[in-house]
Amino acid sequence: MTTSTARQVHTFCRYCLASCGIEVTVEGNRVVKISADKQNPHTWQDFCAKGRTANQLVEHPKRILNPMRRVGDSYVEATWDEAISDIAARMNALIDADGPDAIGVYYGNPSGFSSTNIIFMNGWLDAVGTHSRYFVGSVDQNAMHVVATAMYGSLLMAPVSDIDNCDYFLLVGTNPAVSAWNWLETVPGGWRRALARQKQGATIVVVDPLRTETVQKADVHLAVRPGQDWALLLAMVKVILDEGLEHRQDCDELATGVDDLRALAAEAELDDLAARCDVPRAQIERVARDFAAARAAMAVTRTGVSMHLSGTIAEWLGHVLNVITGRMDRPGGRRYEPGYVDAIRLSGMIKTKPHKNRLSGREMVAGAHALSELPDEITTPGRGQIKAMLINCGNPVVSGPDGARLDEAFAQLDLLVAIDFVQRESHRHAHWLLPAVHWLERDDLLAFTSNMHDEPYLHYGAKAVDPPAGARQEWRIFTDLAIAMDKPLFRAKGLNGFVKATRRLARLTGRPGLEFNPHWIHRLTVATSRKVNGRKVTWRDVMAHPHGVVLGPREFGHFREALRTPDKKVHAAPPEFVEHTRELLAGPHPHAPAGYPFQMANRRHRHSMNSWLNELPGLHPAGKHNEVVIHPDDAAALGVGEGDRVKVFSPVGSIELAASVSDQPRPGVVIVDHGWGSRIFDPRGKSEPESYGVNRNLLVDGGPVDPLSQTSALNSSYVGVERV
Repeated sequence: MTTSTARQVHTFCRYCLASCGIEVTVEGNRVVKISADKQNPHTWQDFCAKGRTANQLVEHPKRILNPMRRVGDSYVEATWDEAISDIAARMNALIDADGPDAIGVYYGNPSGFSSTNIIFMNGWLDAVGTHSRYFVGSVDQNAMHVVATAMYGSLLMAPVSDIDNCDYFLLVGTNPAVSAWNWLETVPGGWRRALARQKQGATIVVVDPLRTETVQKADVHLAVRPGQDWALLLAMVKVILDEGLEHRQDCDELATGVDDLRALAAEAELDDLAARCDVPRAQIERVARDFAAARAAMAVTRTGVSMHLSGTIAEWLGHVLNVITGRMDRPGGRRYEPGYVDAIRLSGMIKTKPHKNRLSGREMVAGAHALSELPDEITTPGRGQIKAMLINCGNPVVSGPDGARLDEAFAQLDLLVAIDFVQRESHRHAHWLLPAVHWLERDDLLAFTSNMHDEPYLHYGAKAVDPPAGARQEWRIFTDLAIAMDKPLFRAKGLNGFVKATRRLARLTGRPGLEFNPHWIHRLTVATSRKVNGRKVTWRDVMAHPHGVVLGPREFGHFREALRTPDKKVHAAPPEFVEHTRELLAGPHPHAPAGYPFQMANRRHRHSMNSWLNELPGLHPAGKHNEVVIHPDDAAALGVGEGDRVKVFSPVGSIELAASVSDQPRPGVVIVDHGWGSRIFDPRGKSEPESYGVNRNLLVDGGPVDPLSQTSALNSSYVGVERV
C-alpha cells in the first residue's frame, strides 16, 4: 500500500462467534479506526471494545514479526526456512525415538475463528499420527459436545434460540446482558430482544450464584449453590414428569428414553434436591410449573453450567427440559439452523480414531484429551511421553487448572513451539516463536459455523491491511511442517507434491494466485454448499454483499432431519448420564472442606476476552487487574474492607489481590475473574515483562474432573480467604 488516502473496509470481527460486522478505516497500511458496520443486516448490534481495539494487537510494540529462536535466555530472529527445518528435524527425531505421540499440540479458541487453522492443524496432526491433542474445550465447553453427541448424534448439534417468540426464558449459568447471547450459538442483540419480549409480557428466570447484570433485569433469580445446577434442573424435570406436565407428543414421537427419565425422577426426592442446590423447594416447583405451562419457552445453559464436576449432567438436564416440554423446533423455543454449509455432515466425515490417555485411561472428548492431564503426560516417562509441544493460539497455563504444574512441565520439554502474536505466559519456555497473521490481515469465510447463527447468514471477512512480511497464516505453517517432515498432509498421498507443484508454477509464471491457498477452499466450500430457502449460494452472492447477507427467513422443521442418531430420535436418557446422576444422588451433600470455606466463582466482562486479550490496555480503561469480590457478611467475618489486600488460597496455590465488598455473590461464594495473570514478554530483551492481574486458576486442582466431559472445577473450587 502506498496511498495515504483513507479507505473503508467492511469485514467482521473474529474474536467470538458473534462475528460482528465492522467498518475498518485504513490509511496506507495502518488501521486508524474500527467501528460497527451498521449496514450489516445481522450481527453488528453486539459490537464491543474487543473489536474496536483489535488493531492494538496488530500494532503491539512486542509483536513477533519474524520467527525467533531461543538462544540461552533470549531470542534471535531467524528465517522461516531455518525455523521450519529445525522444528521438522527435531520432531522427526523424537518420532523416530519415541513414536508419534511424543509430539503434542494445544489449541485455543482463536484457532476456531479462522476458516483454515484447525482444518490444516488436524491435517498435520493426522500426517504425524499423534494422539497427543489438547484443546481449550475441557476448560469450558466439552459438556455441550458430550451432550449433543449422546442426545442428537453429533457434537455440533447446537440448537439456537428463537428469542422473538419466547414467553418464558430459563437462563442457567449465563449473563447475556454482558456476554451477549453467544456461545455455541449466536443471536445478535439477543439480550435486547429478550428484554423487548419481557416488555410484552415474557418472564425471565436466571439461575446463577451471582447477582449479575442479567439478574438485575430478571423477574426471578434462583441463587443456586455453585456446581449444583444439576440438582435444581433435575428437580424441575421431576415436578414436570410427576405432575404430568410434559408434552406428550414429543415425549412419544420425538424422543426415546422418557420412561428412563421417569424412573430416575421417581428415585429423586424434591427436598433432597432443594437442599443440595440451596433453592427453596416451593420456588423450584413454581418455576417448573410456569415453564411447562408457558405457551413458548426455552431453557438455555452456558459455560457457567459446564465448568463444574457435574457440568455434563446439568447441561443434559437443560436439554431434557426443552425436549419433554415440547420446546424443540417450535416458535419461541430452540431450533436447528442448517446454515448454508452442512457442518454436521462434514464433521461426520472426519473419522478420529478412538484413543485412551495412557495414564488416566480416559477417552478423547471432541477429538482432544483434557488439558488437566497434560502436565503428567509431559513429565511421566514411558512410551507416549510428550517430548515436544506446539501451542496454537492459546495460553493454557492461564486458561486451565493448576497452571504452575503445567508451566513446570513445559520447562522440561525438548521442544516447545508457540504460534502467536506476542510471547505470553505459556510461551516463556518456548524454543521457537512463530509469528501469526491477525484476522485484520487475512480473508476468512467462517462457513462451518453458519448453523450456529439464529438465521441463515453469510459474510465474507475481507482483510483490512497486509500482514508483516515475516508473519504467516497457521494453515501455511502446518503445510510447511508436513512437507519438511515428509509426512503426507491429511494422510493424502500426493497432496504435498501437489502443493509444492503449485508453488513452483506460481513462482515460474509470476502469478501468486496459482499457488494453493485458502481462497481455493473458500470457493470449494461455496460451490458445494446447500440450498437455503430453495436457493443455491454462489460465489457471486458472496462478493456482492461486503456487509454480509441474510439468506432468507428463519425456518422450522429442520431439527429432525439434522439428527444423527441411528433412529433419528432424540435420546433423552443416555445410559451413562442416568448412571452418573444416580451416583450424584447417592453421594453426600456439598460441604466445604476444613480451612477452605468459600467457593470460587467467575464472572464475565463485556470488554475482556478470557486469557486472550486482557493484556491490551484499551480494553480496560478503569484498570488492568482483577479483584476478589466478597459478600458483605463474609467480609465482616473476615475483617476485610473495600480495597484491602487479601490472600486467596487452596491446597494447590495462593494468590494476592485487592478485595471488593459487594452483594453480587451469594454468601459463601467469592468471585475472582478468569483470564488474568499472563505476562507479556519482550523476546528481544529490551524491556521487562508486563503483567496484568493474577491467575485465579493457579488455585484450581487439575486432578478431579467431570468424568463425562473431563472438565475441572474451575467455577466451584473451594478456597480460603485471609487479610494480608
